[in-house]
Amino acid sequence: MSAVTRLPEPEAASPSELVLGVELSLGGRRWVWHPSTATASEAQALGLAQRLELPEILGRLLAMRGVTQELAAQFLAPTLRALLPDPSCFSDMDIAAARLAAAVRAGETVGIFGDYDVDGACATALMTQLLRGLGCVVHTHVPDRMKEGYGPNLPALRGLCARGATLILCVDCGTAATDVFAAMAGEAEIIVLDHHKAEGPPPPVLATVNPNRLDCNSGHGHICATAVVFLAAVAAMRVLRRDGFFTSHPEPDLMALIDLVALATICDVMPLTGLNRALVGQGLRVMGRGLRPGVAALLEVAQVRGLPTAMTCGFALGPRINAGGRVSDSGLGLRLLLTEDAAEAREIAEILDGVNRQRQQIEAGVLEQAIAMAAAQVASGCAVLLVAGDWHAGVVGIVAGRLKERFNRPACVLAITEGNAVGSGRSMPGLDLGAAILAARQSGLLDRGGGHAMAAGFALPEAGIAALHDFLNTQLNAATAMPRAAALTIEGSLAIRGATVEVAEHLLRLAPFGSGNDEPLLVVPHARVSRADRIGKDGATVRAFLTGEDGGRLKAVLFRGKTGAVAEALLDPSGRPLHLVGHLRAEAWNGAVSASFIVVDASWA
Repeated sequence: MSAVTRLPEPEAASPSELVLGVELSLGGRRWVWHPSTATASEAQALGLAQRLELPEILGRLLAMRGVTQELAAQFLAPTLRALLPDPSCFSDMDIAAARLAAAVRAGETVGIFGDYDVDGACATALMTQLLRGLGCVVHTHVPDRMKEGYGPNLPALRGLCARGATLILCVDCGTAATDVFAAMAGEAEIIVLDHHKAEGPPPPVLATVNPNRLDCNSGHGHICATAVVFLAAVAAMRVLRRDGFFTSHPEPDLMALIDLVALATICDVMPLTGLNRALVGQGLRVMGRGLRPGVAALLEVAQVRGLPTAMTCGFALGPRINAGGRVSDSGLGLRLLLTEDAAEAREIAEILDGVNRQRQQIEAGVLEQAIAMAAAQVASGCAVLLVAGDWHAGVVGIVAGRLKERFNRPACVLAITEGNAVGSGRSMPGLDLGAAILAARQSGLLDRGGGHAMAAGFALPEAGIAALHDFLNTQLNAATAMPRAAALTIEGSLAIRGATVEVAEHLLRLAPFGSGNDEPLLVVPHARVSRADRIGKDGATVRAFLTGEDGGRLKAVLFRGKTGAVAEALLDPSGRPLHLVGHLRAEAWNGAVSASFIVVDASWA
């Protein structure tokens, strides 16, 4: 019998069916079966397992992810050789590649304007490292979030020109900067390498490479800006190779730059399927070699042990790199990624670690106020749109994400400075917040705004906030019919006796985990806590030892458990049985490998 079984049986399961009857868990969530519990048949699972000589558990989870027998081998071992597209399939790519190659041949001075988040920093670092290695002089500019806002601005672009740039690359931004670029006509040639949603024709520049251009038919709209930059690098090197440039110059190793693509793909929450899965898998292997001093130093400061994973990037590296752009010096992340000096890398990493702690403190203060305000809006049936004059603009996006998770509603949070409001929003599948923000801008309610289905940013005069709230209430009206408690989607039931290192290692074959390929979320029913304690320097981690009805034993760990009902339940001395939801992992410590259950949520049995 497999260690992971679906409950109830496949023929009885439905996407909306509750797991173990849990309508409201201790963490405030509904537990529902993954929709594919009803559609992924035993025959599909067994067919995958037998054809590829896999354990039954892996066959079942592959089937639930919609992986066919034809694509299973590629899913488990994705390669860039098989999945990397011809860069020429992107609109304007050949124009951009030819111009980049010309800049290299002439040894031009190039300016790079990059966004202030992880994707922008990685995209800027990748192209800067490549072009400098090929003999170009490169000047960079990362805008100050508070003073300059998002996207290209005239003073910054003209500043790059003043430093000698004859070609300017705008990375992870620029698709919507039509007016700014029009004012730059004749001052420098400009190439946009971006991935943000477009609402009209491309801007008036030499080339705009963006898979989300309305006229781009590449089919790769789910890659990040750093991946676009990497493909532009591939295309430019192809031109230089064809023209014989590398007969007299050493050819750069583009694969040495792919760690930046992996980091950006994960931190920008791109789906880890198809091409992205190959980019991240290969990029993590390169990152694991420790050849980039800044990343190595940041991993050390964050006390990350072992080889880097997608979780490492998303929870340890990303927040620290982003922190500079949120509440401090927006250029710190780029400096960290580019430095070749280990001592400088350590210094910058420690600064970013401190800035991230500062960001966490600011965020906690804003979130505490925002939760009470959001609860009142949700109770009245409104979309969540919050504003306060003393909130820090650098954390509004994070707070919006926390509110979305807590209330299962799209949430927008704004900060006000001198009569102007800057906001950020987060949404959930089925409610396109980016489209709603674009519609608001087209209706004259915003000075600027844009984004993706799941996230958006915008700005407007303080006086227009009420009108925007009314507009979003209409645009996002479907949210009022959604359950108040967000759902945890569970893929299987795990008996404690079956929670072995072997099973955990099989599950790891589905990695890298992230958006579009979540780590399997499993339920352990009727577990009793035999012993529990707090560990870690601040006591925020709860460690518990579980026993099951089958006599099995298993260690469980709850992170971020300083407070909350789940932590209290694990520490409850009564021994009352619990249903637990979480992830099974194999963890190495002092040379030994053991299975651990990472608790995400709990409910009394």
